Amino acid sequence: MGCSDRRNRMSRFLLTQVAVAMVVGPLVATWSPQAAHAQDMEFNVEETGQPPAPPAEGPPSEALANALRLYQQERYQEAAVQFQRVVEGETQDAAANVQKAQFFLGKCLYHLRYYQSALAIFDEIGQMGAGHLYFDQTLQWLAQLASQLPDPAGIIEKVGRYGVEQLDQFNTGETADLYNELLFIMGRFKYDQQEFQEANELFGRVATDSEYYVKAKFFEGISHIRMRTARPAIASFRAIVDAIEEGDVEGIEDEERMDNLAWISLARVYYTAANRTGEDGERAIDGQILGQAVEAWNSVDQGSEYWLDALFESSWAFFLADEFSRALGNVHTIFSPYFEDSYYPEAIVLKSVTFFVNCQFDNALSMIGKFHEMYDPVRQELEAKLAQFEDNTQFFEFLEKVRSGEADLSANIRGVVATALSDRTLLRNIEYVRVLEAEEARLGEAPAELQNSSLGARILQDVAVAKSFAVDQTGDLARARYNRLIDELADLTNQVDTVELEIVTAQRGQLDQELQQQMTAAQRTGGGDVEVDEEHQLWPFDGEYWRDELGFYRQQVTNQCGR
Repeated sequence: MGCSDRRNRMSRFLLTQVAVAMVVGPLVATWSPQAAHAQDMEFNVEETGQPPAPPAEGPPSEALANALRLYQQERYQEAAVQFQRVVEGETQDAAANVQKAQFFLGKCLYHLRYYQSALAIFDEIGQMGAGHLYFDQTLQWLAQLASQLPDPAGIIEKVGRYGVEQLDQFNTGETADLYNELLFIMGRFKYDQQEFQEANELFGRVATDSEYYVKAKFFEGISHIRMRTARPAIASFRAIVDAIEEGDVEGIEDEERMDNLAWISLARVYYTAANRTGEDGERAIDGQILGQAVEAWNSVDQGSEYWLDALFESSWAFFLADEFSRALGNVHTIFSPYFEDSYYPEAIVLKSVTFFVNCQFDNALSMIGKFHEMYDPVRQELEAKLAQFEDNTQFFEFLEKVRSGEADLSANIRGVVATALSDRTLLRNIEYVRVLEAEEARLGEAPAELQNSSLGARILQDVAVAKSFAVDQTGDLARARYNRLIDELADLTNQVDTVELEIVTAQRGQLDQELQQQMTAAQRTGGGDVEVDEEHQLWPFDGEYWRDELGFYRQQVTNQCGR
């Protein structure tokens, strides 16, 4: 596909933006600059005031001995109340015994399903590092909490306090599952710190039969993308597809979703790799790799949440290949009544660019007018609604109303906002708030002995503080998603305005010779023709969509350049 002479300077700019957005997109986890800064801070024993060695244990107080006995009897609530007395210093136990009570208090809270308070206890132990007698043992309980609390709880960062070598204590046949989980969590920590090579070393050690294998391979692939190494990224995503197809791994969470996510990730890597810039600075398209991208997009199941994304993204690949009828056919599917709530304003940009490079200037201008008609009011409404919220807490309340369908939004933006505020990272933050509310409610139903104790007050405080931060963080994240929605619309508006400027220039006959050659090159390829083979039939579209034809529509595009 002699592509270097097909693209005009305007479409090259647009496609560069698309390629970058596809690769990074929503797949990349958020990096915390605060966490990165904290990692750089190192203190010695004298600076922290930690003793060089744990104090002698000494005999336990009656309260501690009783608490340990209650723990062995699995009477966790009664035991926890007594352990809290020791931790508060009420029993005058030696420091080592206080540390022991603290560790067992965390375990009691875990068994009682007060996970946030348990995490707060284990976090306190982790902050002391080797100065705490139970620092090493706490690592196992952090891993168990990771299966009970969503990512926003910050467990990954807390596991990151440990050295990689400390994971080896769990590399045994009896604790293999825990070992693989910790490898994955530690890899996530390294990934969040942008230490991608170190992260991939950990991901690569996850056993192929572990339930964490597929997740590890996915983050391994994304790490390679961040390092701009396409071949290893492709190998990682291929490993996910192979593992799921062969059925060698049990316990994969949301297996079908992970399979489709691997396919669309493969397609994005292939698409980016197919767009090459030569030593002369000119962009060239590798047709074979571009074909592999289309094949990967076609492997995404139609019932998947990623199918419409795959359909639209493949439209750009067809555009690059001058397969204009297939590009516009996909757009035709996206705007079918079956997907009334879908939001793809960029599809109209693609249509306008396609008509432009085929010198159908009237149709291109029509698409530009349609874009402004559809999305200028949307952008204005979005900006007006955003101005109503003063802080993150108010925006969180707005988010909850959007999720419940109770938000005061016009039909013009209701679906757009709901789509923008429904990505998985945001949903995990909402889930964390729900978990904290559930713990709050559980304490309200607990016996009076617990509610009125100092332990009850501590649980209430732990949950309240965590909930306050979680609401603020979720509101901030949702506001960022909302702002990104506005910014993307502004960028697309600039793109269609650029197309309009090029059309006006073309109509005045002022295009330079290079641009004229690029626009007429498509005429020689015949990419706008609809061809029928022995496996297909031609059915003219009469205004009625058929579900089994979705994804197979074609739109005839006649090249009018040079006429």
